[in-house]
Amino acid sequence: MNKKRENSLIFWLFLAPVLFAFLMVEIIPFLMGAWYSFTNWTSSARIDGGIRFVGLDNYIGSFKDPAFGYSFGITLVYTVMNMVFINFVAFALALLVTSKLKLRNIYRVGFFVPNLIGGLILGYIWQFVFNNAVPALGKIVPFLSPLSASENLILGNNTAALMALVAVGTWQYAGYVMMIYIAAIENVPVELHEAAMIDGATPFARLRKITIPMAAQAFTITMFLTLVNSFKQFDVNVSLTSGGPSTMYQGKPILGTELLALNIYNTAFLSNNLAAGQARAVVFFFVLAIVAIVQVSVNKKKEIEL
Repeated sequence: MNKKRENSLIFWLFLAPVLFAFLMVEIIPFLMGAWYSFTNWTSSARIDGGIRFVGLDNYIGSFKDPAFGYSFGITLVYTVMNMVFINFVAFALALLVTSKLKLRNIYRVGFFVPNLIGGLILGYIWQFVFNNAVPALGKIVPFLSPLSASENLILGNNTAALMALVAVGTWQYAGYVMMIYIAAIENVPVELHEAAMIDGATPFARLRKITIPMAAQAFTITMFLTLVNSFKQFDVNVSLTSGGPSTMYQGKPILGTELLALNIYNTAFLSNNLAAGQARAVVFFFVLAIVAIVQVSVNKKKEIEL
């Protein structure tokens, strides 16, 4: 019994610094932010008469704001598209570099490298590509000539700009997700493929009946990671489009590619409405938590079915 108590004490002593850091950096700031979301908190609130409790005004005002509703919708669209493209490309790359391809280890490194580039830098690089390199290429290559019409042809259109965000997100994150798929594919017993080949199974049949079911856990992980990463997208959104171009929604001008994280930032710091921004962040947290839990639950059921 004393030995168990001693081991338990040592366990909690080693865990205490991490728990303290998590409490100070995550839990307490979140609770404080939740409290401030019910107040009139701004950068000048103390000068203007102090911080006052205003109830649900910030939440009601946020849901009445067309820009917030539009950001929610466009974030959902972006998230779904990003999840599909990233996982499709990542799985295809994983299949490629786990085949008998020459120099496959070099390809693995090359596909992973974009993930090492910071989001802000990545956005500015691709902004140059879309605004300068693509139009210049359109002047050289005949069948791409429509792209040379304007230097702002892609990022100046809402739909094209959103697709550009998805393309950049896929280019950045697919290599990272690929590594998870590689680990899952390489853990599939070779004997299963050999037996299937003896039975005359085609490569596609082996992929559908063996590889995908055996890698089901990897799909749960990657879907969760891409879901959360897409919902929280901020840095690439800032540097690539800055939320633009503008569009009309419910009779009001708003930013056409302003994802939810950028909308929260703009509300809090550009509009100097910190309490409203915090209220939107709280809503964002609970929506993301619910969606993530549902996604993991659905994927877990799919694992059993497969």
